[in-house]
Amino acid sequence: MWRKKTETKIKENKKETDIFPIKLDKLEKILKREFNNDPDLKFNQYTVGDKRVAVFFIDYQIDSDQVQKGLLTPLVHFDRKQLKLSIKNLQNNLPLSTGSTIDKLEMILSKLIIGEVFIYIEGDNETLSYLFPIKESRSLEKAETESLVLGPKISFTESLAKNMNIVRWRIKSPDLIFEEFKIGTLSPKDVRLVYMKNLANDDDIQTMRQRLQELDVDEVEDAIVLKQYLEDSQTNLFPQFDITERPDRFTYGVTKGKVGILVENSPSGFIAPATMFSFLESTEDLYMRWQAGTFLRILRFLAMFFSILVTPTYVAALTYQYAIIPTQILISIGQSRAAVPFPPLFEAILLELILELLREAGARLPTKVGQTMGIVGGVVIGTAAVEAGLTSNILIIVVAMSALASFTTPSYLFGTTIRLIRFPLIILAGLFGLLGIVFGLALIIIHAVRLTSLGRPYLTPIYPLQIKDFNKILFRTPFNHTSKRAKSYRPKSIRRYSKEDANKTRDID
Repeated sequence: MWRKKTETKIKENKKETDIFPIKLDKLEKILKREFNNDPDLKFNQYTVGDKRVAVFFIDYQIDSDQVQKGLLTPLVHFDRKQLKLSIKNLQNNLPLSTGSTIDKLEMILSKLIIGEVFIYIEGDNETLSYLFPIKESRSLEKAETESLVLGPKISFTESLAKNMNIVRWRIKSPDLIFEEFKIGTLSPKDVRLVYMKNLANDDDIQTMRQRLQELDVDEVEDAIVLKQYLEDSQTNLFPQFDITERPDRFTYGVTKGKVGILVENSPSGFIAPATMFSFLESTEDLYMRWQAGTFLRILRFLAMFFSILVTPTYVAALTYQYAIIPTQILISIGQSRAAVPFPPLFEAILLELILELLREAGARLPTKVGQTMGIVGGVVIGTAAVEAGLTSNILIIVVAMSALASFTTPSYLFGTTIRLIRFPLIILAGLFGLLGIVFGLALIIIHAVRLTSLGRPYLTPIYPLQIKDFNKILFRTPFNHTSKRAKSYRPKSIRRYSKEDANKTRDID
């Protein structure tokens, strides 16, 4: 009984997969059934000599001109006097080099939807397929979310082929590797794992490879979504991989020994492992003199703390610690708050929420309207709030400075994290004063110490301490003092160039 059931199951599976050889009319019915009678599924039948031949494809997925010139015309004029018409002979004699033979129905269905054209000769045991995709993509444009004054201006596009071409164009090395993956069961997407074979740490490559292979999802909408699936922890607030739309930032990370990910239909890529200081680093620092680059990195680092602490400190000082405010400033604050009916905690949260609403509205509206909305809305609402007695003008200055400091972060995701951290610190400051701020900062630091990115410590080179990496991550030094790569990322090769040769005098005697 068990054997009969097994044989029946095998026959049913064979019926669904191994359908060849088959009549053309029956094959057409099966394909139309599988695609729910989609009118864009074209099943064209031809008579070549004494044999019937079918050419089928999805109309909007293929380049019809290439199909006509490269496939149909040579097929109709196939020399049957010298060769027998068969799949093997067609594959060997058609003027195309990417053909493959397929005899499984599931593979045929999956390849039809990506732009492959199939040829089937009635009575044969397999089909012949060629890839003729038509892909719509925008041209290379200027980066929008990561603008620079100096350096390359182009950004990634939604075309994976173009993005790979840009990366290959910037890194002309045979050691540059693109590993191919398919992610998604409902809507598979091409994913590329990018790394330098002679630089990237094998543990990082294997960890990322394993996470991609074990990922079981129906679809991945974008590289930013895939990043969240692959991160070490999906519940914490800090971004663990560095997302970017700039090819120069992407290749800069790859040449430091990191691994990158590119996703089909995504105008962004991401790099791992990342540290907290990676999000405060900009490639523009490299294009400036080292003094200016160092100044900007330190400025961003200080701006991060300023953005997090200035509003909570204001609330704590006015609620509990009056003594830390100079007398003249305290008098000015008292005069500006004389007509405000709310406590500092509620006043600060209200103003921060209004600022976030203005920021979100400006981002969602069209560019010109959004800029006008941000400027006019901020001025009008701020002035009206002060005149109505809902807030003080000093708090408006404090909140505006806090928001301005958060904009200095090159990474939009990390800037959003800074903005979110500010709210619980404001609440702690309103409830417990400076002690609440210290407690909140301690929790953040403990969380960051425990956090990892692709298994690497998130606070390196501060924890664990790598003093020699400070001049490569925390600040910039002249290029003749950066002969080694950062040990924090554990690249295979530490040496970049000879320090002795770099320091030689190049003046002509």
